[in-house]
Amino acid sequence: MNPNTGGIILPDRIERLHELACDLSWSWNYHAREVFRQLDYRLWRLTAHNPVHMLRIIAPERLDELCRDTSFLALYDRAVHDLDQARTAKQTWWSERFSDLPRCLIAYFSAEFALHPSLPIYAGGLGVLAGDHCKTASDLGVPLVGVGFMYPQGYFHQNLSPEGWQLEVYEQLNWDNAPVERELTPDGQLRLIPVPVGDRTVLVSIWRVQLGGVKLFLLDTGLDENDPADRNLSARLYGGDREIRLKQEIILGIGGVRALRALGIGPDVWHLNEGHAAFVAFERIHEMIQGGSTFEAALEQVRNTTVFTTHTPVPAGHDAFPLGLVEGYLQRWWQDGDRRSFLQLGNYDNGAGPLLNMTVLALRTAREVNAVSQLHRQVTSEMWAPIWPGVPVSKRPVRTITNGVHVSTWIALSIATLFERYLGPDWKDRDNDPALWERVAQIPDEELWDVRQSLRNYLLAFIRERARQRWMEEHVDPVRVVAAGTLLDPAAMTIGFARRFTAYKRPELIFHNPARLAAILDAPRRPVQLIFAGKAHPADDIGKHHLMRVYQHAVDPAFAGRIAFVDDYDLHVAHLLIQGCDVWLNNPRKPLEASGTSGMKASINGVVHLSISDGWWAEGYNGSNGWAIEREAVTEDYTTQDAADAEALYRLLEEQVVPAFYQRDQRGVPRQWVQIVKEAIRTVTPGFTARRMLKQYAEEMYVPLMRRMVAQ
Repeated sequence: MNPNTGGIILPDRIERLHELACDLSWSWNYHAREVFRQLDYRLWRLTAHNPVHMLRIIAPERLDELCRDTSFLALYDRAVHDLDQARTAKQTWWSERFSDLPRCLIAYFSAEFALHPSLPIYAGGLGVLAGDHCKTASDLGVPLVGVGFMYPQGYFHQNLSPEGWQLEVYEQLNWDNAPVERELTPDGQLRLIPVPVGDRTVLVSIWRVQLGGVKLFLLDTGLDENDPADRNLSARLYGGDREIRLKQEIILGIGGVRALRALGIGPDVWHLNEGHAAFVAFERIHEMIQGGSTFEAALEQVRNTTVFTTHTPVPAGHDAFPLGLVEGYLQRWWQDGDRRSFLQLGNYDNGAGPLLNMTVLALRTAREVNAVSQLHRQVTSEMWAPIWPGVPVSKRPVRTITNGVHVSTWIALSIATLFERYLGPDWKDRDNDPALWERVAQIPDEELWDVRQSLRNYLLAFIRERARQRWMEEHVDPVRVVAAGTLLDPAAMTIGFARRFTAYKRPELIFHNPARLAAILDAPRRPVQLIFAGKAHPADDIGKHHLMRVYQHAVDPAFAGRIAFVDDYDLHVAHLLIQGCDVWLNNPRKPLEASGTSGMKASINGVVHLSISDGWWAEGYNGSNGWAIEREAVTEDYTTQDAADAEALYRLLEEQVVPAFYQRDQRGVPRQWVQIVKEAIRTVTPGFTARRMLKQYAEEMYVPLMRRMVAQ
């Protein structure tokens, strides 16, 4: 038995299967994915595409059989070669572009990372962005390590009551089936990091996740040595009250820095993805003071090496804690003489009294700050105006780096095959090159349309099978089976709405005039159907009520079974929706969508975006690559604005979207629709790929800070 197979016995010829399964770069590498599909397709489906779990339950006879299959062995050898290349490649974009910075390193801190459903340590868009950032760093050879939390209970699974009320269910992660490994000391013991939290010291262990050339380190307080309450600090993502949230952020920031130090990792640039990790600055200043520096000199050093990305355009969405609470939990950490200086860095009075605001702390301790879309930059600059008194909006130190998506993760295989045929075999390595995407015009309309229809059929087959499984295994109410989408029509134009359910995203906007919507959905020879998916935050009762009312529309006979709610939205469901729908609907209350990325993922798959001109779509829409729900008037009266936006949405559906989809030629191809699909792919992909995004971070933020430090 190979000692590196986690206790799994593998034949010598394919002994690196476990290593391949534990490196999540397999999830965006075609050859590696195909290895596990061919390993045992039934288990591939049964385990929800979790190869670590597969290897624990696969029959030894099947492994022996594969050792005699020359085609499988050739595929396996190619996947292992790709893995070695991802980890050790000497010629990468980074090495060629920045050959003078061979040993520099970026530490990327985030409260969540969405990498794969087998590692449920994410809640939504912030985690997806962080995961795509790390995957792209591996692709480009950017020297980066990630730091986050290991949440043994992850985010919740979503069940619905018969009325449609969201019920949260938490499940303990089975470590043996997860692609993670413990960080150990040289003598084989757990590597433990002490972090002062109030009057106690909390011990933190470290898990390691491999993503090709990038490592991600996850912090875990679930240790017997800790107080029972402290063991649960890392149990759930975004769980608990404000006090628990503060303790979690102390662990992430202070504990994260200490974890890297214990591992012998010395970053040159520290990137804070949202304010949850802002205590990184506290710990780094504290280190330097203990080394003999003054507070002012340490602060300047930290500023010169810190990047901060803010994602939240809503003031209430930024974590803030009473100063007294922070003082209590950091009382054993700082020296009394520095206490006031530390607290002042995050002190911000938003009208409710002075608080330590984590975003303000990050803004005051970072040299480089960015928002995630052009509109979001304006909102951010205005929101935090008191931090830059007397500085005009255009001069405030916030730049724009619009979000992007990791194309290899989100692209449908059938679409990728088309691209390989008509754009060239190297298209993934050039996905941010606009000239490459001009070749989309060469794809025959008939081929693209056939692929788009097959993806819709696959999505609806998945939805029906999922509902059937619930019916058989959980004996759910027949009404829930209908609501889950069993009556959807594989030939009907399918609109998807999948995202977090919260008030500003207005999930019920399309129901503003139910009779008018029913007429659109059930029009003769031009049917339309709606698929909803998403979770409300456990503490967001308003979001839960929105979700419940959408569910009730799904069971309302007035809509003729043309509305579905797919529960327990996760990365797997997201892939199928953004690949299989025809239209992607997004109607936030402008300007509260910082960026959004689901519409980018949809567009690269040929799913046409229909959205309020907010976030990334304000930059991405060009008049012919989708539709913008234009606002006739902007008013602070939400009722009036919602009515105007709903009217604009209905008019677009009735006059442009639905007619374009159903106008077919003699061969049954909607030529106008396919041209919109091609234009979406051509324009959105190069402009909103994570490859473009990360190159921008490197060239505009990481490298200038590195070179400034080298020059010193």
